[in-house]
Amino acid sequence: MTTLKANHDTPASSMVTLADIEAAARAIEGRVERTPLRYSRTLSEITGAQIWIKFENLQVTAAFKERGALNKLLSLTNAERAAGVVAMSAGNHAQGVAYHAARLGIPATIVMPRATPFVKVEHTRNFGARVLLVGDTLDEANTHAREVEASEKLTFVHPFDDAKVIAGQGTIGLEILSELEDFDVMPIPVGGGGLASGVATAIKALRPDISILGVESEMYPALHAELRGETPVVGGATIAEGIAVKRAGRIPMEICSRLLDDIILVSEDDLERAITYFATVEKTVAEGAGAAGLAALLAQPERFRGRKVVLILCGGNIDTRLLASVLTRSLVREKRLTSIRIVGGDQPGLLARVSKVIGDNGGNIIEVAHNRIALDVPAKGAEFDIMIETRDALHTQDIIEALTREGFPPRTS
Repeated sequence: MTTLKANHDTPASSMVTLADIEAAARAIEGRVERTPLRYSRTLSEITGAQIWIKFENLQVTAAFKERGALNKLLSLTNAERAAGVVAMSAGNHAQGVAYHAARLGIPATIVMPRATPFVKVEHTRNFGARVLLVGDTLDEANTHAREVEASEKLTFVHPFDDAKVIAGQGTIGLEILSELEDFDVMPIPVGGGGLASGVATAIKALRPDISILGVESEMYPALHAELRGETPVVGGATIAEGIAVKRAGRIPMEICSRLLDDIILVSEDDLERAITYFATVEKTVAEGAGAAGLAALLAQPERFRGRKVVLILCGGNIDTRLLASVLTRSLVREKRLTSIRIVGGDQPGLLARVSKVIGDNGGNIIEVAHNRIALDVPAKGAEFDIMIETRDALHTQDIIEALTREGFPPRTS
């Protein structure tokens, strides 16, 4: 276990207690989904752990963010409700605030960076919010949101650095313990830290023996570095954009420094494999951040093997093209989709003979590219790039060996 350093700069009045989370649970009861907690037999067999999954992707907005947003909105005075709220977000928080503000009759303004995917902008607008597209980064959008807050006298609803928001997220922990008291460890995705700090507060207050692990992307190890007194080095196009932050919130940071047992960093490959497992095994959709808990098991399987593990699938808002790309890449990773290159004489029937070998051995040709003008190919030769689909890596190797026996030794890429 790694020793994490606490930050004592956060005032005690901002701290979140079990009583705060229990009050939040009463406040939001019946207004958000009580999502299912289910045992995954297949993922348990794959990882060697005993895995339960809390499906927060089944919320109306497909993410846990609704809980904290609603708890904050319910805490507002009548005057604050009448004036309205403003939030900054490029994703799940925006939709959570917009959805519940509309249900409560509270005017909502959401400031989003100009590059926010169109589908997220439209979903937020469809929930009734006024959307302002400002700035090229989240920081620029946040600056404008604060200006709107001051000029229009609105209440700012922070995505994670707010005690009411954290208490709302912590209700997930209460729901889990009400159904499953006997488990060992929870790896929780960490971006700003609202989810991890809220759930850890609830779990550790009632079951201090349960290990709570934060999970961050290797590209954005903000909390991991800061809790060790290091300067975070962050950046890059991570698939887990929901937890890609430059700095965790001050309140979550203080709570996490006391209650997290360690932080695990996961690679893009781990995240992609986790998304794929959720889609192919659990038949459910997970965004990159939502799959981070499972990615931790894939990154460090020995740490979880034989233990009872609870995962929070905290969000399912992933772009459909990105999901398609992840699933296709998984076929390449498993060598079920392989590109082979064959160079031979430019003679009639060559491609037909190659195709017959592939077909006779159970392979499926997905696409063919024929190149006669590549300078590394003889003038009287031809080059074929053939994408084939197979059952698995062993089947792919069988086809390669069959082609070699027939005089068409392929190169693989």
